[in-house]
Amino acid sequence: MNSALARSIADLSSRWRNHFSRWTSLPKSGHLRRGARGEKLACRYLKRSGYKILLRNFRGRSGGEIDVVCRDNDTLVFVEVKTRAHEDFGRPVEAVDREKQKRISRGALAWLRMLDNPDIFFRFDVV
Repeated sequence: MNSALARSIADLSSRWRNHFSRWTSLPKSGHLRRGARGEKLACRYLKRSGYKILLRNFRGRSGGEIDVVCRDNDTLVFVEVKTRAHEDFGRPVEAVDREKQKRISRGALAWLRMLDNPDIFFRFDVV
């Protein structure tokens, strides 16, 4: 690529970056901040309990999602993290409804397909 074209692409991308940076730097809403803090605390708890954190926020191609993938000895653990400011709307585990269970299952299946190991032990936890 010639240098003039490279400079104009770089200039254009920096102008767009500056134009959209105000949207990317907006503060997260309260529930997103609470959720991120809850995931951080959950990972700290899991590590202290002897778990090895493998990945946070896994998204499978099929639309599945796992908050934390970790290992407890020889068992793979798919963890759903639920954070609440208070229990007025129920306990966190009660928020894992049928639809959420399906998304977690799709994410777990995507992860297991990547491993290509049908003999692995796994379980689902809510923290």
